[in-house]
Amino acid sequence: MEYRELAVPGAFEITPKQFGDPRGLFLEAFKAGPFADAVGHAFDLQQANCSVSAAGVVRGVHFADVPPSQAKYVMCLSGAVLDVVVDIRVGSPTFGTWDAVLLDDVDRRAVYLSEGLGHAFMSLEDSSTVLYLCSAGYAPGREHGIHPLDEDLAIAWPTTARDGTPLKPLLSDKDEAAPTLKEAEAQGLLPTQEQVDAFLALNPPK
Repeated sequence: MEYRELAVPGAFEITPKQFGDPRGLFLEAFKAGPFADAVGHAFDLQQANCSVSAAGVVRGVHFADVPPSQAKYVMCLSGAVLDVVVDIRVGSPTFGTWDAVLLDDVDRRAVYLSEGLGHAFMSLEDSSTVLYLCSAGYAPGREHGIHPLDEDLAIAWPTTARDGTPLKPLLSDKDEAAPTLKEAEAQGLLPTQEQVDAFLALNPPK
């Protein structure tokens, strides 16, 4: 596997080696040792989620309270999505910065994002299937969102689907009602870099 840190510190693109023959192909989707060597800590898997999305569906920007937040290891099993990581840590030198990786069923890359970061994606094909490995279970009371079309955040969402047809963002009612990054900061919803650092220092991933 090849690891590349994204423009948002604590987020990585992971590109696996694929081994193909006339029967199909094989790859290692996750390997604990190389992951820990590249990222600097282990990944504590507590929950796995799967979503299937029509073309144009945008999920996110989602994040959880710190503590304990929720680190994620994200893969697209079929179809294609533009996966986006956002630095929402108040006080971070890269606060408000985002980076994106194309996850699809060709290169079969993955994205890892550590605690305290925001996550979103847009589906580029009907029935795009995304698998999320999570370091903490879902807890509705501590889950939040930022509007993915926030003009200040200015995420460059694709306007064309995988087959070349026009794309229009499709949001859930909850994501449509989410605050902007500035509003979330003013409401005290965002984690601070200090909180994230303190949590990780006291709770190092095992």
